[in-house]
Amino acid sequence: MKLRPVLLRGCLSAIAILLFTFRLFAQESSTAPEQLRPDARFKADVLVVVAHEDDEVMIAGYLAKLAQDEHKRIAVVYVTNGDGGGNAVGNEAGAALGQERQMEARRALASIGIENVWFLNQHDTPNQNVLFSLGHWDHGHVLGALVRLMRITRPDVVLTWLPDPVSGENHADHQASSVVAAEAFDAAGDATKFAEQISPAKNRTGMSNLTEGLLPWQPQKLYFFTDAYEVFTPYWYDAKKQSPFRKNLGEGTGPSFAMTETSPSRHMSYAQIEADEQTYYMTQEGQLGVDAVKAKNFKTFEFPVKLILGKSVVGGSVTGDVFEGVRTEGVPFKPVHGYAAEGKRGVTLEIGDPWRFYSLFWNAHDLDRMAALIPVPEMEADYGEWLNVELRACNYTDHDAAIDLSAELPTGWVDHAQYKRYPVRAGECYPVTAMVSARSSGDEKWDELTWTATQDGHSVGSVTVRVFVGKVGSMPR
Repeated sequence: MKLRPVLLRGCLSAIAILLFTFRLFAQESSTAPEQLRPDARFKADVLVVVAHEDDEVMIAGYLAKLAQDEHKRIAVVYVTNGDGGGNAVGNEAGAALGQERQMEARRALASIGIENVWFLNQHDTPNQNVLFSLGHWDHGHVLGALVRLMRITRPDVVLTWLPDPVSGENHADHQASSVVAAEAFDAAGDATKFAEQISPAKNRTGMSNLTEGLLPWQPQKLYFFTDAYEVFTPYWYDAKKQSPFRKNLGEGTGPSFAMTETSPSRHMSYAQIEADEQTYYMTQEGQLGVDAVKAKNFKTFEFPVKLILGKSVVGGSVTGDVFEGVRTEGVPFKPVHGYAAEGKRGVTLEIGDPWRFYSLFWNAHDLDRMAALIPVPEMEADYGEWLNVELRACNYTDHDAAIDLSAELPTGWVDHAQYKRYPVRAGECYPVTAMVSARSSGDEKWDELTWTATQDGHSVGSVTVRVFVGKVGSMPR
C-alpha cells in the first residue's frame, strides 16, 4: 500500500518536529544549573575576633553604631570559652562558668543587633605571655577554624586586640586572639592554606562530605584596639600611668569614635548603650553597667573608642573611617612579606620572648607600624613584685664565646640573677631569665632597667626595659 503524497509529507513534518523537540530537550538537560553563591546570611562587613566573652564591651558602643545605625553586618568570634575567669554572682566555675559566659555573650550581642556569633572553645589562660596562651591552645587548630570562619563570613574589615605587650591588663589571650586573627587575615585568601576547606564537596546535597566547598577570601583592612592603661575605658582611666617616654598609643594611630553622641535608632548615647551591654556580663564586670544604668551616670563609658590601624590592602588614611577605600566587590589575594632568616653578626645581647617573637611576627605579616608604637619593651610591677625579663645572649660568630651580664637598676630594685657569665657556642643563642624585684615604695612612676653584655671586658650590647611601678594588680606575670 502506498501513502498519498500529502499524508507522507505530514508524517515527515511530525517526525521532524519530534526530532527537534528531542534535540531541544537533550540540549537543555545537558546544561548544568547555576552554581550557588556563598550563603549571604553569614556575610559580615566587620568580623570581630576576641578572646573572652565580654572583651567586646570596650568597643560595644561603636559596634552598636555600626550594626544599628549604619546597618553594617557584624559577626563576632570568641576564641576561648571563658572557663578561666572568676564568677561574681554564682558558684559555677571552670567549664560550667564557660557555658554561662557564652550565654551572656549571645544575649549581650543581641542587645546591640549582632546575631552571628561563634565560639572556638579554647581554654581561658590568664597570663601575660602570648606564647603561653598559644601553647596552651591548639594554635594550628584555632588558626584553621578561624580561616574557615573568615571564608564563611567574608569580612571586609577585621577588628581584634592589639598584638603587642602593653602596660595594662595585657592579657595574653587577648594578644593570642590578635595573633591568630592576623594570621587568618593573611591565610584566608591563600588557596594553598587549609586547602581542604576550598576543595568542592563530592556531593553537596548528600551526606559525608569531607571537603567544604568554600571560596578563598581576602579581607581588606585590619584594625586593633587595646587593653593598655593609657587608652581609657570603663575599667581604667588613670592619667599618671601614661608613659613619659613616648606618645599615647591611641593618638593618631587610627580612627576615633565619640561615645557621647546620640544613637538615632536607640535615642540614647552610645555610652549608655555600652553600659547596658555591660549589664549582661554579671559573672564578670556586669555590676559596672548596672551601677551606671541605675545612677543614670555614664561618665566612665564616655571615653572615645580608639582604634589602631594594623594594615590595609586597599589604601586609605590612618585616621579615616574603617570603610574608607573598601571595595564591596572584594579584592584579589595579597601575599605578605613572610618570615626571612635574620642575618646577624658578632656577639650581642637581645630581648627575648615574647618581644622577640613580635618583632619577627610584625615583619612577617606586614605589620611594621607596630614596632614604632612601643619602641622599647614595657612591663608593669606592683611594689616589691618579682619580674622575669627574658633575654638572649647571642653568638653569631664561628667561635665559642663567654658573655658576661650586668644589670643597671633604679634605686630600690634588687637583682636576683643566678648567673653572671654564659658560655655561648658558635652560631647559637643562650636564653637568659633576668630575675629582679621592684622597689617596695616610692611614687607610682616609670623606671628604666638596663642589662649590658660584655666579652673580654668590652661591651657588646645592651637591652633596656621600662617598667611602671605602682598598684597595678592585673594578669600574672
